[in-house]
Amino acid sequence: MKFRIPIQLIRENSLSIEDASGKGSLQDLATRAWNFCTAIYYKAGGVPWKAQIRENDNHTCFVGISFYRSLDRTTLQTSLAQVFDEQGKGVILRGSPVQIDKTDRQPHLTDQQAYELLINSIKGYQTAEGILPKRVVIHKSSNYTEQEKEGFIRAIEDKEIYTFDFVTVIESDIRLFRTGSYPPLRGTWLELSETQHLLYTKSSIDYYQTYAGMYIPQPIEIRIAEMNSSSKQICEEVLSLTKMNWNKTQFDGKIPITIDCSRNVGAIMKYLDESEVPNKRYGFYM
Repeated sequence: MKFRIPIQLIRENSLSIEDASGKGSLQDLATRAWNFCTAIYYKAGGVPWKAQIRENDNHTCFVGISFYRSLDRTTLQTSLAQVFDEQGKGVILRGSPVQIDKTDRQPHLTDQQAYELLINSIKGYQTAEGILPKRVVIHKSSNYTEQEKEGFIRAIEDKEIYTFDFVTVIESDIRLFRTGSYPPLRGTWLELSETQHLLYTKSSIDYYQTYAGMYIPQPIEIRIAEMNSSSKQICEEVLSLTKMNWNKTQFDGKIPITIDCSRNVGAIMKYLDESEVPNKRYGFYM
């Protein structure tokens, strides 16, 4: 990252049929080759695939917000935003230190931090696309406080954007049962209420007529804190974004790339000094 050159490292045992302990990898050689070549292709500037977005949904800025601890663990968790557009372009941003809320024991942004983080996210989108987004969708792995919502809305209004959705994506303890021997199909959506939904993103695949997982699949819960779009559209977009992680190259990822990537980026971001400017390309964090 210091020299602004993305690299891809691979260990010898990753290419071996058996590792040093004599145990084989869970992935076959073809899958390993696919993952390696896809990462190289993306880091070289290619776009392996993109989400299928309807024409009237173009110019949507998807923002994923997560948190990570500094390497020495002496500072509080720091916010991190990941911006994706419909073409899969990602912009990595680093926010400011945050506090742990005493009520729910989760990190939250102040209204000013939320404002600055989203303003920078929108600017990153504008730099990448050449225009302002028409819609902003925020994905977060914790509930929204009133301060966070006020800061986000203020940023959106300052940029004169009139359509936005604030969404929380978490794992659910609820399980659904389907007639037959297999779990519910991937894409199964259950509306518990207008703002609370269950979505199976990793489960049985109709095309393959099977479920390829080792454990009982667990749906994700989608909570909508602010909604200008339909809940169906929001859930469809979450499902679509689970297929956009080129670091895993899976057709049935569980978590949308907005959140999954922002979590993984924190594992690398913590090694950067505060004085170092992180590269904005996602290819540097794969």
